[in-house]
Amino acid sequence: MNKYRPARALSRALTLSFSSSASPFPLKHVTRSNFESALAELRGYVRAADFVSIDLEMTGVTSAPWRDSFEFDRSDVRYLKVKDSAEKFAVVQFGVCPFRWDSSNQAFVAQPHNFFVFPRQELSVDSPSYEFLCQTSSIDFLAKYQFDFNACIREGISYLSKRQEAEALRRLNLAYEDELSVSWSNLKEVRDIPLVNMADILFTERMKNGFREWRDGLILPHNGELQFQGCTSASKQFETTFFKMRPALSLNGFNSHQLRLIQLVIREHFKDLSYVSLDGENSISQQLVVYTESKDDKYLLMKEVKSEQRIQAEMKIQAAIGFRRVIDLLSTEQKLIVGHNCFLDIAQTYSKFVGPLPLAAEEYASSVNKYFPHIIDTKILLNANNILQQRMKKSNTSLSSAFSLLCPHITLSSKCIGLPLYSGLKVEVQVDDLRSANWNSGAKHEAGYDAFMTGCIFAQACSHLGIDFKQRVTSENLADSEKLKDYINLLYLSWTNGDIIDLSTGNKITYSLGALKKRYPNIVFENIVLLWGFPFGLKAGAIRECISKVFGPTSVTSVYHLDESAVFVQFMKAEMVSEFLLLKETLEKNDGPISVLHPLAKLLEGGNTRAAGYETYKEICSSSISRPLFADQAEAFGIKWKTKLVESEAALDGQEDGSFSRENSTSATNPANKTQPGMTDNLKDNSLCDRLSSDEIIHSLYAAQDTQLRTTNL
Repeated sequence: MNKYRPARALSRALTLSFSSSASPFPLKHVTRSNFESALAELRGYVRAADFVSIDLEMTGVTSAPWRDSFEFDRSDVRYLKVKDSAEKFAVVQFGVCPFRWDSSNQAFVAQPHNFFVFPRQELSVDSPSYEFLCQTSSIDFLAKYQFDFNACIREGISYLSKRQEAEALRRLNLAYEDELSVSWSNLKEVRDIPLVNMADILFTERMKNGFREWRDGLILPHNGELQFQGCTSASKQFETTFFKMRPALSLNGFNSHQLRLIQLVIREHFKDLSYVSLDGENSISQQLVVYTESKDDKYLLMKEVKSEQRIQAEMKIQAAIGFRRVIDLLSTEQKLIVGHNCFLDIAQTYSKFVGPLPLAAEEYASSVNKYFPHIIDTKILLNANNILQQRMKKSNTSLSSAFSLLCPHITLSSKCIGLPLYSGLKVEVQVDDLRSANWNSGAKHEAGYDAFMTGCIFAQACSHLGIDFKQRVTSENLADSEKLKDYINLLYLSWTNGDIIDLSTGNKITYSLGALKKRYPNIVFENIVLLWGFPFGLKAGAIRECISKVFGPTSVTSVYHLDESAVFVQFMKAEMVSEFLLLKETLEKNDGPISVLHPLAKLLEGGNTRAAGYETYKEICSSSISRPLFADQAEAFGIKWKTKLVESEAALDGQEDGSFSRENSTSATNPANKTQPGMTDNLKDNSLCDRLSSDEIIHSLYAAQDTQLRTTNL
């Protein structure tokens, strides 16, 4: 009974030691105000690093309950769900933590950075402002851990993806490519404004007279002075100056509508005056009317102005790149990138800072690998390696659990580091001028701290795998280590199924998940029927019962709810998929007493039940639409038919033996297939449903009764 007391005493001593010795200096928080200086420091840290760990905080994970990760998600469908998440939700924090081995102290030095990120629109383009979704559970989670939403929204660092930058430069080049069209740079926004408003008419006349008097005063100066001869009230809005060695008027206090009217006046009435608009300091634009002595002089002026405007526009684009420069740094240096269960993190990084995610997982893998050639997921490392599984004591491999089991010594005092139980690699934290081997930022679930934990887990895992950092050559690239080669560039497509994608090849593999017990161990996607729109409240057991009465008690291996409006039904045999879909379609077309008495009548009641094979589920998941219920999603996606039949050429040619194949050779992802044979719209021409006559429906009724009797007598 007393044998547990020493362990409890040790635990209490460790707790006291932690609370008294851990250094509570904060993370390196980076916002717009200190981004440039932090980026300059980070460049040096990353170049010297052995690896860089990352972590992201986002506004959500799934846009609808049916877009959660299910065991019935095939790997390509799982990718589409992650793609949807990355496209719809925003990144609000990005944690970057370089780790460098310090041979003099025999310790890793970590420099955790916590970047606040916000998709602010910095460039004035025709497209609308950025939009993103917020998942209440995610926002509530962030708030629970004191996430600073004000700092994110007001001071978050904006960004352009590589695709957005390329598009902005393309528009810029297109706008300035015609060197002869020098007047475009000032009059591109000007359109003829019908002067129906008396105030506009009076304003334009006053401007016309005023500019004429000023221009004439330049040509025939009085007493050598240049001055505007307009009315006193107007003169407050003008200031005589020089622009590029030419006389000019600086326009002050005019609104945008009045400036457009002024541009029209200049264009229509003054060949020797030019309207010039330039961005000044702090994005304050400067509006000028400049006098030119000749047509050639005007051409030279506008060419100079155009060149300056182009330079300013290019500088704006470069400034708008913002946080993406951090991502470019990680890509350029080609350091080993370390994440924890990071498939979504990498997808978010690609979507926000590189470009639109490809439609297929294989293409995505190839694109990511070009940008980040070395990625390692610590969750795969912990699950796939026997040594680390033993070290984890078969515990779950969540970030917090792995950190507590593999790295307890990192936040404990030096007195406890000597204990055999807590032996491990030493990690020191450096934030600005502060450095400590016993660090506690007090910033749980901030991206920077989670990136730090991820890096610590990886460092300890490397040690357990036999990588000796004390003997390692400094110039050796950790990504080339023989002990890590089996884990590099592998990411979980589906943690639930153990599906993994190799970013180096695009191939998909499946790892054994060990202690994880799968509820549905034998999923065969060709045997699955997707049902939705059935009567509200119909549960999986009732659906199984309806189908089993017709096809036999062992015909259905599993029924899985996507949500309350849709289920997957997995049949024992693939041919049962076609048979079921055909029977359903025939029953609905023969709306008579026989159909009403059929065992499937309960499932088809109301006439809204839809059915299709697994490929239709993939099509619906590929849509950017997100409705809370799957049945509403399918309707919004544009599905009008009640039954999408799955067949093959063999089914068409083998009418004499009544056999039906499970799938045709035409890809279901082709939009043209919505009008191909096998769909309700073509049943009259195809006469496919005619193969099930009333006699055959009656036969299925008798079969159902026989099945029920056999089941009862078991």
